[in-house]
Amino acid sequence: MPPRNHPSERQRRLGAELRKLRTRARMSGDEAGALLDADRTRVSHIEAGRVDVPRNGLYKLLRAYGCPDGPYFEALMEMAQSRGVGWWDEFRDVMARVALDLAEVESRATSIRIHEPLCIPGMFQTEEYAHTVMEAVSPDIGPTDRFVQFRMARQRVLAGESSIPFHAVIHEAALRVRVGGPEIMRKQMRKLIEVARMPNVTIQIFPFERGAYPAFSRPFVLFGGPTRELDTVYIEHSLKIDFLGDGADVDDYSKMFERLVDLALGPVDPETAPESHIGRDSLSLIQHAMYEL
Repeated sequence: MPPRNHPSERQRRLGAELRKLRTRARMSGDEAGALLDADRTRVSHIEAGRVDVPRNGLYKLLRAYGCPDGPYFEALMEMAQSRGVGWWDEFRDVMARVALDLAEVESRATSIRIHEPLCIPGMFQTEEYAHTVMEAVSPDIGPTDRFVQFRMARQRVLAGESSIPFHAVIHEAALRVRVGGPEIMRKQMRKLIEVARMPNVTIQIFPFERGAYPAFSRPFVLFGGPTRELDTVYIEHSLKIDFLGDGADVDDYSKMFERLVDLALGPVDPETAPESHIGRDSLSLIQHAMYEL
């Protein structure tokens, strides 16, 4: 089978991890190829995610690279065996490869931490809000129904038996930017409060008065992997999207997120009675912004 031109993020990440392990083991591409009865070109394709490595071949590589038994070893074996098939396949006709990759990464995550400076995170959006955002950001996209359906389908990671910890720090600007009319915004803020009732969801608002802050104007998502080595940072730039798996990058963004958590208002707690609030918290700021519409 010829090398694939567009490997998925999972395939790219598996290849990157194998390259990292081979480099640490100080093995050449020729030496790794000999373990697979192949040449260095095939090893290069494997490490770029362009071709698959059979289970027995992967086992040989991991042993030769000195990867110890444990969760990381098993996670790499599982990544190689995964077909990457999921609910997102029904959207392949309209969604770009990177959007499908995002859905697959979300489905495999053990935790999600997100910072969003300008709009409500897609995981919390109402259909009306999502429609309005897409029509404004991509006016040439055509009918947005299927794109909104995809965004709504992604929200399934928040609930159900496979629900995972989800922590969001949202800048106050996202509450103030008028997306659609007042009723769309009111409904969106009510949904924020409803989502915060989920036991696995934490929502904090970063207020204007805190001034400049870590990750200024930079949205990012931290996906927890089955092991710390497989954590991933997702960053949206104006012209491209990056998935970062380097440990130093993950550490930097993790520290940045913790700083945001420390500086943001206390988490939304919809069960707390208004009279018990001490000072301003995230819930009171959302309610204030909603009543000002």
